[in-house]
Amino acid sequence: MEIPLLKDVVIIIGLSVISLLLFRKMKIPAILAFFITGLLAGPHGLGLVPINEVNFLAELGVIFLLFTIGIEFSLEKFSQIKRYVIIGGSLQLILTLLAVYIICSNLGLDNSESIFIGLLVSFSSTAVVLRILQEKDQIYSVHGQISLGILIFQDIAVVLVILFTPLLAGASTGTFNNLPLLIAMGVALIVFTLISTKWIVPALIHYIARFKSRELFALTIILICFGVTWITSSIGLSTALGAFLAGLIISNTDYSHQALGNVLPFADIFMSFFFVSIGMLLNIGFIAENLLFIVLIAIIVIVLKSAIAGLTAGLLGLSFRVMILVGLILSQIGEFSFILSAAGLKLGLINEDFFQIFLAVSVITMSITPFILAIAPRISNFSDKLPLPDRMKHGFYPFTIPQEEVLSDHLIIVGFGINGKNMAKAASKAEIPYVVVEINPEIVRNEKTRGESIHFGDAAHGTVLENVNIAEARIMVVAISDAIGTRKILDIAKKLNPNIYIIVRTRYIRDMESLYQMGADEIVPEEFETSIEIFSRVLEKYDLPEGNIHDFIHEIRSDGYEMFRTLSRDELITSTLDESQDIEITSTILGSASDGKTIGELIKSFDLEIVAVMRGHKTFKNIDAAFKLSEGDLLIVSGEKDQLSGFEKSDI
Repeated sequence: MEIPLLKDVVIIIGLSVISLLLFRKMKIPAILAFFITGLLAGPHGLGLVPINEVNFLAELGVIFLLFTIGIEFSLEKFSQIKRYVIIGGSLQLILTLLAVYIICSNLGLDNSESIFIGLLVSFSSTAVVLRILQEKDQIYSVHGQISLGILIFQDIAVVLVILFTPLLAGASTGTFNNLPLLIAMGVALIVFTLISTKWIVPALIHYIARFKSRELFALTIILICFGVTWITSSIGLSTALGAFLAGLIISNTDYSHQALGNVLPFADIFMSFFFVSIGMLLNIGFIAENLLFIVLIAIIVIVLKSAIAGLTAGLLGLSFRVMILVGLILSQIGEFSFILSAAGLKLGLINEDFFQIFLAVSVITMSITPFILAIAPRISNFSDKLPLPDRMKHGFYPFTIPQEEVLSDHLIIVGFGINGKNMAKAASKAEIPYVVVEINPEIVRNEKTRGESIHFGDAAHGTVLENVNIAEARIMVVAISDAIGTRKILDIAKKLNPNIYIIVRTRYIRDMESLYQMGADEIVPEEFETSIEIFSRVLEKYDLPEGNIHDFIHEIRSDGYEMFRTLSRDELITSTLDESQDIEITSTILGSASDGKTIGELIKSFDLEIVAVMRGHKTFKNIDAAFKLSEGDLLIVSGEKDQLSGFEKSDI
């Protein structure tokens, strides 16, 4: 039985892959590939997919986007940049709205239409801007933080704008016309959010995390997302508001980065459907007929938004250079404006022609944003040469961004079992900066109360490793027993920081080669280490000098346990661990009677294995029967007890 939605999804993903490959080779931003995919697949293109089939997936993309924004938005981050959020965001929104309102009023539009169009133009693209700032490592720069503050304000404001758009259109809805009911709903939502944030959700997630099930944790996070979204939509509020509140509830828990890691793949996939759905709405024939007019409007929007966003940064007292950068960063129309425009079309605030023009202008401004940001530094540097007053160049009220204390050149310890704890203690005594990642919530909670630098999360998620600044770390020790998880961690860690030195603990010898191939720099196998520990104690019992024992053990470790790895898999491990076979290891120093003999001559009457020969500070391994011995050589021999006893009593 054919499933129409499945066929449509295959078509869209297939076209997206082809478009992304082509655009990647041409170094054109991915977002434009999604628009082109929608244009080709939509009713105005090849007509391969009905748009109503994609709308549901697009709505999921918006929900996941708002959810991730809510998770990343915390009260702590808000307090650090609250000046930018409140003052900068409100100034940018009000000034843009006012400027567009004046222009539209002079063009003969009524108040509701002018206000609505002003709101459409006011919002910038959080998805595009944050991704570019993160790729360029500019998120913590002054212009990055200013832009982030304004975007946060916009993301909160858009939720309220979506709520009140029906009022702007004069739509008759009982909820919005009943002010007391609206206030009561608002208060109830705030109380619900506070209680959920403080008690319900942290307790629930902590209980779920104790099971250490990735699937259970991920499903719980998605349940919270859709559950809160369903609650808000069922009482007549927007899904965007519910998704944002769901993310906000999780944001202040210890599990936010793990939750973000679980959700981001869904957000990326469904947001691609959202951008594809926008492309499907574009009428290529209408755009072709009005291309010059659309391009002119796009240029006006970019210049206007750049000027107002730059002016906002200037009113905050920042330098002319930062004003230019902020203006260019926020010069596009954002993804939430698409949602608003679709709502406005349904409510009659705009007509179909304006809707098509607005979509085309938005797509153009978003598509060229990566190119604008690529040349933004050169434009801002050129501005330094302009003959401007020093106060304008350097800012009327310059101030620095409150920087979080970020670890660098540090050690990351994955897993806080016996090995992890010992590693943390050693690092602390050696005054090496370190941070621990642990998936057991009880351990994280208990150790945090003791002041340990420990974070909850599965290190196989990039967001968890980014939270402990893996990009600046020098060494990572993976001390967990999960072989599959270890491989995932190796893969993501090397992608995030190709230069990091990774030491891995593994339980089994058979895993060593594959772990080396995946990027591990050193591997400590428990089987070999157990053998070494037992072997060193055996040598002590035979009164071998401690210095010789240490030299021998160091040599075994320094060559990657090569001596043990070349033995048949059962020999040394069995001889030291399996008492039922009565196998032991011993060492003996050769006398003059053995000088010049070969190994074969020495043990021809005994069923023994010569593990190694130590001559001074040199160790010989993988030796054959023709190896010649010298007086004073230390022989390390394995075999059954009676064979060893007879060998020791012989003339050696």
